[in-house]
Amino acid sequence: MQIGVIGVGKLGEFHTKLLTEIARELPDVTCAGIFDLDRNRADEMAARYHVPRFSSLEELAGKCDAAVIATTTSSHFTIATALLKQGLHLFIEKPITTTVEEADELIRLEKENGVRIQVGHIERFNPALRAVESYIGRPMYIQAERLSGFSRRVTDVSVVLDLMIHDIDLVLSLIPSDIRHISASGVRVFSNELDMATARIDFINGATANVTASRLSRSRMRKLRFFGTNPKSYASLDLTTGKSEVFRLVKPEEATSKNPLKSFAARKILEQFGEIQDAMQGMVLDYIHPEIPKINALRDELEHFINAIKNNTPIAVSSSDGRRAIMVAGKITAEIAANAASFE
Repeated sequence: MQIGVIGVGKLGEFHTKLLTEIARELPDVTCAGIFDLDRNRADEMAARYHVPRFSSLEELAGKCDAAVIATTTSSHFTIATALLKQGLHLFIEKPITTTVEEADELIRLEKENGVRIQVGHIERFNPALRAVESYIGRPMYIQAERLSGFSRRVTDVSVVLDLMIHDIDLVLSLIPSDIRHISASGVRVFSNELDMATARIDFINGATANVTASRLSRSRMRKLRFFGTNPKSYASLDLTTGKSEVFRLVKPEEATSKNPLKSFAARKILEQFGEIQDAMQGMVLDYIHPEIPKINALRDELEHFINAIKNNTPIAVSSSDGRRAIMVAGKITAEIAANAASFE
């Protein structure tokens, strides 16, 4: 399986490095080479990772079975269209495109040419999330915060498509319900696109998600909090450090903790939730601090893509998943624009 990389900026370099590592372990996988409009950068990366440099997309398409698209979001559609027509399987970094209409066309070409698309929503592979998924039951309220500093590299898209899209995808993957209503607000500060946004997403099944994203922060933050049912649970995740913890109200025999509520530490934890002991009705507080496996999420998603193509197994994050994420992102952006217009 010959895999090329289009775009070797910071993220594209990571892909190239990992693909060369994977290729050393899998004899039927090869990092076939790279292509970038910046020839000097391409030459530098080709020399660093000992891979060929393609002179054009057409040359890459003629030598590869699959490709990773790690270019700016605004270029995804044009590049993906050309490669799908040449019969290449694609790993497209998030978001899949900038509009639903573009995503629909890529999905059509994917089906027409009998190839597969995986979208690079890397947080699906975050080991901190995977460690708690089996404990959180049915999420009914999710709070997501994603903050970063300003970067000129991504001012071609809003913070909704740049940062918030990660948590939009996570919310949609965790809440199996259609959306009932979206409300949102946001501001432009240093670019012509939204630099800060917050949205409330209400689902038909009664679940709610509050999602905030900013690229105006002095520090980075990627945090998720869940409140769920079946069982009643609360989970807190730091997607940057990997720290996570889960609190569940369960029957004594269902507890995973060895001594729920019997140790001093457990009682002190319970007290932090306030005066809830009388409302527990015979249940116990099950405290779970899962061990987070040391997994490279980017390598993990690349390996899922490779295995899905080789073995014809389901794609981890499909083109339809990517389409739904940008559909919601588009509705959030439209809601922000409508609210701004109402004050003009």
